[in-house]
Amino acid sequence: MFSKKDLESISARGISLKTVEKQLKYYKTGFPALNVISAATPNRGIKVLSESEKSKALASREGTSLKITKFVPASGAASRMFKDLYQVLNSGSMNQVGEQFAAHIREFAFYTPEMFDGCDALTAIDRVLTDKGLNYGEKPKGELLFHKYPDEKRTSFEEHLVEGALYAKMADNSVNIVVSVSPEHLAGFKALYDSVKSKYEARFGVRYNVSFTIQSPSTDILAVTQDDEPFRKENGELLFRPGGHGALIENINSTDTDILIIKNIDNVVRENYIEQTVLCKKILTGVVIQSREKSFAYIKALDKALKEKNSDNVSELCKEIVRFLSNEYCIDIQDVAEKDLPYFLRTKLNRPIRACGMVRNLGEPGGGPFIVKDNDGATSLQILESVQLDPTNPHTAGLFAGGTHFNPVDLVCSITDYKGEKFDLKHFVDEESGFIASKSYEGRKLKAQELPGLWNGAMSNWNTIFVEVPLITFNPVKTVMDLLRKEHLG
Repeated sequence: MFSKKDLESISARGISLKTVEKQLKYYKTGFPALNVISAATPNRGIKVLSESEKSKALASREGTSLKITKFVPASGAASRMFKDLYQVLNSGSMNQVGEQFAAHIREFAFYTPEMFDGCDALTAIDRVLTDKGLNYGEKPKGELLFHKYPDEKRTSFEEHLVEGALYAKMADNSVNIVVSVSPEHLAGFKALYDSVKSKYEARFGVRYNVSFTIQSPSTDILAVTQDDEPFRKENGELLFRPGGHGALIENINSTDTDILIIKNIDNVVRENYIEQTVLCKKILTGVVIQSREKSFAYIKALDKALKEKNSDNVSELCKEIVRFLSNEYCIDIQDVAEKDLPYFLRTKLNRPIRACGMVRNLGEPGGGPFIVKDNDGATSLQILESVQLDPTNPHTAGLFAGGTHFNPVDLVCSITDYKGEKFDLKHFVDEESGFIASKSYEGRKLKAQELPGLWNGAMSNWNTIFVEVPLITFNPVKTVMDLLRKEHLG
């Protein structure tokens, strides 16, 4: 199936032949549907914190000496943000979005009289998207001007610097931020950071430690034809495609930190709307810190009881841990022999932890919080996309529509163990939770496979806590017209 040249191409990406063969197998067999029990709700699975619980979580956050890092996925160009405007540009005729865009051009942060005054709507769109002007169609979202203030304009990257100073600052006033970028955008991000760093350090009294990480080509996935044969370009070369945001688990795995705060590059607001976002991030961080302390205490107590061979202590401790796992992580244990239970529970406790903010479901596209049954018979909390559910199963068919909450990608993670050592996060990925989509290359149809999503299968075997957060914390800019919402205009 593969020539010598193919094997050299595979090896050059840092991919093993065994991995490619596994990818081909999944194309043919598909990924198994998950055993979904129900949507997570405030009755079971989603915590709605009381004011007292919020205060205690805040105290845990403010009193911690753990290393905290903010992680911002920011790879890829912003071209999808301008999809409707590209239709105008390519067809030469206006559509509804194009007309609205032109009518409101002066309200966008990237507007300047020199660039846009005196030109017609089609020319204005051309100047936004192409190198005749701003070239925003080729730039990443992080470099686009999102917000204007009385005395300045800010990119979404800059708004993340502001957020980091307000909720990720450590006791020594340092702010650690890791940003995942595409290789072609690295220089632009570095130049932007260098140009604004001193301004925000002076404004907030912090010291930024910002680094940029690139998705490894070893996480790319071979595309196939409609007949599940390796897809080849016109010159006969194999076609590899990026493995999706699930590939970022490798980048996170190499991040030296105890606590990781994950938030997408386009989910920002103007600073005058940021108060609830900052508060919720601190609360989620405190929730994770409290949870890891409880889990670590149980691990140490269980180890001590097992070492002392005190069966009564072990038995009582196991009962307590079973209750804790159910209440804290919605993990219900079934069919585990008594002699195996202490070791089974220890395995469940000794895992990375994530607290995930969940907003009320208002019909936004994307994933949601669910309770699933794992292969070991225990339940767990998972963030699932609709493609991960079996459409032929009447039980799961209506679960998304009936869910009370939605995943805004608002995560705070604990990635070190009870000894203070980094977990190897690759060991906690469910490799059978990827998905296959129909794509095209130069007009030819193909099948593309994505790795288990970063907050889906890549974190499948983490311990999860869902926490209700207010809707104001979720303001993604998926299209350019989203920038006209009040949270972005002021």
